[in-house]
Amino acid sequence: MREDMLMKLRGIQTEEKIGELKKASDVQVVKEWVQHGVKFAASSDKFESVYYEALRKLLDCVVPTLGDKPILHEGGIYLGCWLESTGTINAELLSRFLPSVSQTTYEMFADNQREDGLIPYKLTETGPSYRQIQLVTPLARSVWNHYQLNGKDQTFLRKMYTAMQRYDEWLATYRDTRGTGAVEAFCTFDTGHDLSPRFWHVPDTPHRNDPRVYNPDSPILPFLAPDLTANVYCQRLYLAKMAEELGESGEFWREKAATSLNRLFQYCFDEADQFFYDRDKNDELVRVQSDILLRVLACEVGDQAFFDQALRKYLLNTRKFFAKYPFTSIAMDDPRFDPFSSYNSWAGPSNFLSLIRAPHAFEHHGRFVELTYVLYPIMAAFNKMTRFSQALSPWTGEEGFTQTYSPAILCVLDYVERLCGIMPRPESELWFTGLLPYAVDHGEEIAEATAYSRSVDGVIFELVNTLEQSIVYRDGKLLLQFPNGLRAVTDREGKLKFFIGMSVRTVEGIVSYDGHEWPVNVKGNERIDLKNGTELEKLEADRGVIAPTYR
Repeated sequence: MREDMLMKLRGIQTEEKIGELKKASDVQVVKEWVQHGVKFAASSDKFESVYYEALRKLLDCVVPTLGDKPILHEGGIYLGCWLESTGTINAELLSRFLPSVSQTTYEMFADNQREDGLIPYKLTETGPSYRQIQLVTPLARSVWNHYQLNGKDQTFLRKMYTAMQRYDEWLATYRDTRGTGAVEAFCTFDTGHDLSPRFWHVPDTPHRNDPRVYNPDSPILPFLAPDLTANVYCQRLYLAKMAEELGESGEFWREKAATSLNRLFQYCFDEADQFFYDRDKNDELVRVQSDILLRVLACEVGDQAFFDQALRKYLLNTRKFFAKYPFTSIAMDDPRFDPFSSYNSWAGPSNFLSLIRAPHAFEHHGRFVELTYVLYPIMAAFNKMTRFSQALSPWTGEEGFTQTYSPAILCVLDYVERLCGIMPRPESELWFTGLLPYAVDHGEEIAEATAYSRSVDGVIFELVNTLEQSIVYRDGKLLLQFPNGLRAVTDREGKLKFFIGMSVRTVEGIVSYDGHEWPVNVKGNERIDLKNGTELEKLEADRGVIAPTYR
């Protein structure tokens, strides 16, 4: 199987898989993809075909806009680029595959910043739009990760830093009308929570479409919004990193971040529920348990114990958000929960934006195994995807509203790489993950073996995963072998640094690397480091594995 998969991988011609191109700009985009050497092969032709259909559909979402250079579009019915998604988390994922498109996307938001500092919430062929703020993933984190991953272009970093500095001032000026230090939501669209019960009886847009004003006749506005406040908190943490990278002090930003974090917990956190809620103008908490929690956690709020508690109580709780196909956008035990995914809704269905935002929250706290609880069912849903919709049914995994939606497309590319591929990291590391999709639906096998390749700094790496082991090649030569169920972490040259246990079970077997062999015994989430190039040693305390809950 190993040799068969390697030959299948090496025989793939990406241009042939993509087929006829639809527009002139696709030529350079495909060339860039090929330069990164990313290819995927599976023992199942069906699953492999889903991957390359996603790549074909991705080209439909990379479109020249407001100039000759292509940027990423949201896709489906969403004709343009939205700051909450396309311009942040979507572009952050795309940076690993098409960095030039990501960078152009980021810069276009800076180029179209308004004179008063407001960054447009979307860009379309007709121009920028400033009607609402629509923030979720911190732009600064996405920009920083792109910078770290793609050559550290300081001209780009300075440009984006200056724009985000001005935007921070705009938010402080116009979105703190109550003087609390938290960030206020004036309308539903400020957080992109269309149809969510969180915003029932709140207008979709700001007063008279002015993002500086809320409806003065509303009995409940403005809301002190936890996700917006967490966004600014995390934004400021990364602005501190940028300032120091550019030769300035980051202390100013860290102090401002600390203030945002304090206000988040002071005004938006309920100790009894251990949950974040909006606080309305009457000082009442808006007690709707939504994906606000996941958004806040993805903004690096809370320590290890705080995150672990959120997993047990909410994210991995089958009464709350851990549906068969997670994560629901409203807690399932809320009577307002609506599972239907046939329309644009954040009132219940599992949205692909939540699915691509989630990994950072889990991995930031070393909860790698727990993230696989999400990857496995979603991979099974991928296996029957044809349209790449905005959301999935949390009950059946069936595709829902719209099609050719870039978050769904990027979710396929991202999850394949996280589960069984080669993933470059901003920390100048490479992740080689030795897992396979699992037959969670009707016993239907997705793939009993996979192979993945990627070019890093001119070196071709290949990874073959079978049911028993994973094998890594560097420029065609055997580099590393390890048992199925581990993640090998190397530097960008392929020098082994450590292993992470990626399974609930204790992974046992033999690791072969650089003329050495070691027997290993690795628990879930456990890290085993290579010491002095001659021995493997456990250096961190065992954090254990958290199981799903049902209460």
